[in-house]
Amino acid sequence: MRAETHFLLLACGLLASAAALPASAQQPAPATAKLAVELNALTPSAKGCMMTFVAQNDMPTPIAKISFELAFFNDKNAVDKITVLDFRDLPVGKKRVRQFDMPNVKCEAVTRVIINDTPVCEGPAAGECKAALTTRSQIAVPFEG
Repeated sequence: MRAETHFLLLACGLLASAAALPASAQQPAPATAKLAVELNALTPSAKGCMMTFVAQNDMPTPIAKISFELAFFNDKNAVDKITVLDFRDLPVGKKRVRQFDMPNVKCEAVTRVIINDTPVCEGPAAGECKAALTTRSQIAVPFEG
């Protein structure tokens, strides 16, 4: 086999291999902006239930002020309480722990928590907070966005 023919066969094989790769393997996917909120703990308190959340803003800009409207479900899968929690500011790339003492809520009765909305989202990211939201739970109680 002549050297030119061998080279052409090798080049064609490499091109065919590259074409067979999925698009995601050929070029890096763009980073998705995220606003991550984790339900970290539910602890009984004198007032009711102390709820601990961990939030991290991985969006391109800081959030000057943000609040979340949360719905708490009971063991009958009924909404027990809806409230708005002020998470204050969330700088880019920093984790923030926020605690809220929920009066008249029994921790053991909370079976699921849902973020209904982000009624306040101030700063350059205004209007993008709900779309960027991701949730997770560190405990057995499901937490949804």
